[in-house]
Amino acid sequence: MKKLNVSKGFLAMVYIVCIFLAILSIMPFLIMVINSTRSTVQIQQQAISLIPSSHLIENFKILTGKAFNPMRGFLNSAIISLGATACTVYFSSLTAHALVVYNWKLRKPFFTFILAVMMIPSQVISIGFYQFMYRIHLTNSFLPLILPAIAAPSTVFFMRQFMLSSLPLEIVESARIDGSREFHTFNRIVLPIMKPAIATQAIFSFVNSWNQLFLPLILLTRQEKYTMPIMVSLLKGDIYKRENGAIYLGLTLTVLPLFIVYFLLSKYIIAGVALGSVKG
Repeated sequence: MKKLNVSKGFLAMVYIVCIFLAILSIMPFLIMVINSTRSTVQIQQQAISLIPSSHLIENFKILTGKAFNPMRGFLNSAIISLGATACTVYFSSLTAHALVVYNWKLRKPFFTFILAVMMIPSQVISIGFYQFMYRIHLTNSFLPLILPAIAAPSTVFFMRQFMLSSLPLEIVESARIDGSREFHTFNRIVLPIMKPAIATQAIFSFVNSWNQLFLPLILLTRQEKYTMPIMVSLLKGDIYKRENGAIYLGLTLTVLPLFIVYFLLSKYIIAGVALGSVKG
């Protein structure tokens, strides 16, 4: 009886801690949404409030009056994010397939090289990357923000770990015996087996690409090419008058698609996190 009481008390403590952490996680987003309905004066007088105001339409007019086009920003961000996500998940799965299915001499050194690349911060190579894109006249283009997503070391590592535990090599051998070509085997047999891992990495890649600011900011200089994060960052640079309510509304519009993606595909995120504990 005493053990049962201890376990119930421990379980209650776990629930309390989880609820507290959930509230801490939700509060910044809730405050951001509420502040998007308040005026700049109200935010300056009281930065944190849980009561919505009536300045949402006014903030939206200020937002669009600063050459802020939400539809254009959404479209540009969607093109980059969807293109980069497609490149990441497909080519990373293809690379992981080569590391698992084929037995070639330099397979382990190549995988070690991929792990080493994961340690290099993207900011280190950004200057050289910009100079290269400038010389081949690809600035103000979405291609430099989409095509490099083909090389995603962390996604390759995740896909490899999933394949080692979930892909029966006998199926691949049977397809070869039946005369199936390698790309046909990969596209029609391997990819369907990897659906949980692909869905998980697609979510993470989409969120990362959607929130990206540094590279788009240095590569895109034309206003019609701006993404949502760039537009919101430019709102903060008004030296004459800082419209905090409009800034919060811009931030809310920026993260809105991420909330939708999360709530629609949250089960894949949970499953993907569980997959990360599988040992290769």
